[in-house]
Amino acid sequence: MENKAHRQIRFTIVTITYQAARFLPKTVSSVLSQTYPCVEHLIVDGCSKDDTVALAEAYKQENDRSGNGHTVTISSEPDRGLYDAMNKGLERATGDYILFLNAGDFLPEPTTLETVAACVGEGESLPAVLYGDTDIVDEKGHFLRHRRLSPPENLTWRSFRHGMLVCHQAFYARTDIAKMYAYDLSYRHSADVDWCIRVMKEADRRQLPLRRVPAVIACFLAGGDSKQNHRDSLRERFHVMCRHYGLLTTIIMHLWFVLRSLFKG
Repeated sequence: MENKAHRQIRFTIVTITYQAARFLPKTVSSVLSQTYPCVEHLIVDGCSKDDTVALAEAYKQENDRSGNGHTVTISSEPDRGLYDAMNKGLERATGDYILFLNAGDFLPEPTTLETVAACVGEGESLPAVLYGDTDIVDEKGHFLRHRRLSPPENLTWRSFRHGMLVCHQAFYARTDIAKMYAYDLSYRHSADVDWCIRVMKEADRRQLPLRRVPAVIACFLAGGDSKQNHRDSLRERFHVMCRHYGLLTTIIMHLWFVLRSLFKG
């Protein structure tokens, strides 16, 4: 990718929906309100039977009237689950950075994308990843708590040995790198962990920086898929860690997780 830090970067935000009429308005409202102009919003729906698509179309019309510089594209078609739909969004993305912000999740401030863009820097290659903090919210968008795992100042692909330190919704990947790695559909609940690690490994191979944004840049709806399928998710994450860090390291880290929870208890 050419050096694009001398001009405004473009963000692609991908929102996956299925029967999401209850949660979509908060998400699209947060994107619509962004003061940053260079935004492509892809809504990838899985043939919802409720009002999801109608709400998305109404949002697109409002966005088109706003003159905010954003573009909104909506598709609704069968898919093979969440990660298959995310792969479709990945294939269609045209921005410099891609972010997955699903129904119920939202950007915390109208200036969030301005804040993220300001961390790109000038006169250098684009960082491979821009990442920041996350707040956990309830179904009405009310703050519950800061995410327990906090992103480190100096993130590397090895950092995820200690858990998924960066929430997927606060992980902006450079699109040219992201497109190299489709979400692995053999994982039903933890393909996002695997994908983030693979993107960061590629950044390491290219010696590209991963840059921390010193702000809360995502609000994550509590009780998502990994929470609802907690045991299966943990089992998959163990396999993901073995894949990237080896069996021995994974066992040692899991023993540490257990000891840490006991001492905290």
